[in-house]
Amino acid sequence: MPSSSGVSGTSGDSGTGPVNELKRAAAEAAARRIRSGMVVGLGTGSTAIHAVACLGERLRRGELSDVRGVPTSYQSTVLARELRIPLVSLDEIDRIDLAIDGADEVAPDLTLIKGGGAAQTREKIIATLATDFTVVVDETKLSDRLGSHAPVPVEVLPMAQAPVARAIERLGGKPTLRMGVKKAGPVVTDQGNLIFDVRFASIPDAARLERELKSIPGTLENGIFVGLARRVLVASLVQGAPVVREILPPDGAARR
Repeated sequence: MPSSSGVSGTSGDSGTGPVNELKRAAAEAAARRIRSGMVVGLGTGSTAIHAVACLGERLRRGELSDVRGVPTSYQSTVLARELRIPLVSLDEIDRIDLAIDGADEVAPDLTLIKGGGAAQTREKIIATLATDFTVVVDETKLSDRLGSHAPVPVEVLPMAQAPVARAIERLGGKPTLRMGVKKAGPVVTDQGNLIFDVRFASIPDAARLERELKSIPGTLENGIFVGLARRVLVASLVQGAPVVREILPPDGAARR
């Protein structure tokens, strides 16, 4: 079932302007890491779709062969099919070599908040299975304190909205049901569930909060990604041109 987040699966809806050029630069830098024979996780959102487009172009030009993609959403599935990228399901593979995806917020230890595209459940599955999970962002997504920029998305079963909201409030969060764009009613995930966007005054222990949110009956997954990113590629504007730099996890923040 397609998400009703209002994000199209086509590359033409990715936006224009300086910020979009930064997103494109970071995503294409990641896509250049793809090698023939790889199984690649295809991310979701306005930054990750540039990586999917770049992969499709490299395949079209014959630079790569025998690359298979594992999509994280209906959006990335549609775009990959348009670009004739071979797709496989998790039932058909025994590894994911590289997953490329965006993030809504990146803390200094590379803990992430994801889920702006309502795909955090599939994204976390793919990121956890990937040998190399590379995150691509523009510089506006960097944060000194997790949760200061972006709310934490929580996917919830429709029947459990009320009890889940109360449980989240007991954890100190303020949940808001995400509403659709260009449609009446709430956003519906690819799994047929709803999304709470949850604001916290502070997140002193992201790993603990991730576990606590997941333990609430009626929740499926949340957008806190701890210890998964192998690197973050950040695009900044330097003298009018995009420049991409790599941020690695600090010592002691090894990938789980």
